[in-house]
Amino acid sequence: MNEQTSYSRAQTFWLVILRLLIGWHFLYEGIVKILNSGWSAYPYLMDSQGLFAEYFHNLASDPGFLAVSNYINIYGLTLIGLGLILGCFSRVASVGGIVFLALYYLSHPPFIGATYMMPTEGSYLWIDKNMIEMGALMVLIYFPTSQIIGLDRYINKLFKRK
Repeated sequence: MNEQTSYSRAQTFWLVILRLLIGWHFLYEGIVKILNSGWSAYPYLMDSQGLFAEYFHNLASDPGFLAVSNYINIYGLTLIGLGLILGCFSRVASVGGIVFLALYYLSHPPFIGATYMMPTEGSYLWIDKNMIEMGALMVLIYFPTSQIIGLDRYINKLFKRK
């Protein structure tokens, strides 16, 4: 697959900055959960509303599923963040980030009349920070700066040799 990765310096700079900022957001969220030994997704899942609320409530109510959900959240966020920051498997990290954000969006949709116990940063109607970050990750999938500045550059060279 022949991909064009010849961006201007400014394009490359700002796309890499976007990747780093989103990577930092994911990494920080994961590390905070790792360092907080008592963290659980239970309150967040039980606060869910909307079309998929029953699914998220059932997930929280089952101790086994909740433990798996906690583990996936903690280490998934951390790995996605590291992947984006290091530019290592950044497309996979971007897709993973989109999946996480889509689940967060479905759990707490920003609809009229929805009030949550968990604090929000503002008032939203359909579009919230999760949706915006999903859009930014889509941009990063289609403009792979990790091929220019990141470990993917070296990983691709390694696989091309074989």
